[in-house]
Amino acid sequence: MLRQIAPEVFQISLMPRNSINCYIIEGILIDSGIRSSYTSVKKALQKIPVYQHVLTHAHADHQGCSDQICTEFAIPLLCHPDEVLRTETGMVTNDYPNPEHWIAKLQQKYWAGQGNKVERTIVENDRIGNFRVIETPGHSPGHISLFREQDGVLIIGDVATNMNLLTTATGLRLPPNIFTSDQQRNIQSLQKLAKLNPSIICFGHGPVMRNTDQKFEKFVAKYNLQ
Repeated sequence: MLRQIAPEVFQISLMPRNSINCYIIEGILIDSGIRSSYTSVKKALQKIPVYQHVLTHAHADHQGCSDQICTEFAIPLLCHPDEVLRTETGMVTNDYPNPEHWIAKLQQKYWAGQGNKVERTIVENDRIGNFRVIETPGHSPGHISLFREQDGVLIIGDVATNMNLLTTATGLRLPPNIFTSDQQRNIQSLQKLAKLNPSIICFGHGPVMRNTDQKFEKFVAKYNLQ
């Protein structure tokens, strides 16, 4: 399902109840779901052309069809330097706390895409269209978020989710520990994002959220680190 969120910002919901999402921002594809998301992503890109593909991070539910999309549409792939190895090899679960867990093995076997060459790396304060790159490590070593100052749109990847991944109930949560390399560092990244006071937050998992009454900032405040 393709839905416009803000000017030149579109959500592609790849699984029921927004359980896996990718986005098109100003002609740039952000993330690509799992391997079997290819047909859905391709249909969206036939309606809204893109010239570039950016990964928030190289986990199986974010790079799953990146190789197919980059080949089909002849577009370059960008990510943070600390995500390059997993992006280019397709071995996307080796930063998990337990890569041998059966869920990790399932994701690697059935969700992950083949590796794809990274054309360029992006770091803090680089520009992706009118969006600013923000380094938000923790869920993965080179996780990035993207923020458009002019209207407060934040692409948050998996720094937080807006659903319970087991029940699909909507609500703000930390990403599961099983898939998060350093949760304390991830919380620090959350606090960094809360200082931006975003207006619209686009999650890798869960519905897009209009940040009324500072819901996001109040959620983050619960995790003040000692």
